[in-house]
Formats: sequence, structure tokens, C-alpha cells
Amino acid sequence: MTSPEREPHPTEDPTRPPAEEPVGEEPTAGQPRRSGLRNPERAVRGLGAGTLSLEALVLLLAIQPIRVVGGDLGGAAIGAVVALAVAAVVLAGMMRRPWAWNAGTVLQGLLLLGGLLHWSLLGLGIIFALVWAYALHVRRVILG
Repeated sequence: MTSPEREPHPTEDPTRPPAEEPVGEEPTAGQPRRSGLRNPERAVRGLGAGTLSLEALVLLLAIQPIRVVGGDLGGAAIGAVVALAVAAVVLAGMMRRPWAWNAGTVLQGLLLLGGLLHWSLLGLGIIFALVWAYALHVRRVILG
């Protein structure tokens, strides 16, 4: 007579291997390092799109406080801020394109140049340039 098969505990996942079995092999020198993400390209695109979307939102919400506090934000400067926000939203939607990351970098430079129109745009440009630099760093680390 054979012994009955052991039923998995209700909290155990029957498709998951037991803990003592090796899950995967360590990458060798010739293989690229795995990030552990199911779809690393998608995760990085999401990071870039989220960064650009947040930048667009902050730019649009900053118009009125800049006008009230600074007082010298003219129509050209408001138009430039709105144009930068629209460009950020368009780029956020196009992160699948390989050139979108370079265009996002150019956008950060344009926002820094917006500091010529108002000093607070320079401050926002510095903050978002640092955030974008971090997103590029994460992209390089994850995708290699």
C-alpha cells in the first residue's frame, strides 16, 4: 500500500516550488543582470511617463501662485508654461518611442531656460531636472 500524497496547506501555493529548491540560476558574466521585474521596459516607461505627468501638473498649478507672489509673470511666460506642460503630457504618452527620453531631457532644458522669464521657473526647472536625472539613472540601472 502506498502512502497518500501530501495535500498542500491551504495557505501554500501548489504551483510554487518549495523553499529548499533553487528558484533560478545566478547570472554569469556573459548574461545580463535581471531586475526581478516582469516587464522592466514597461516599468521604466511608467516611471518616465509618471515623472512627465507630474511635471505637467505642477507647471499648470504653479501659474496662479507665481502670478500672485511674483507679480511680473506676463502673457508670454504663461504661454510658455502652458506649452511646456502640454509638451510634457504629449511626451508622457509617447514614452514607447526611443527618442522620447531624449526629448524629455530637452524639455527639462527648456524649463531651465524658462528661468529667464521668471525666477520661479528656474527653481522648478532645477527640481524637475534632478528628478529626470534620477529617472534616467533608474532606467540605466534596470535596462542596462
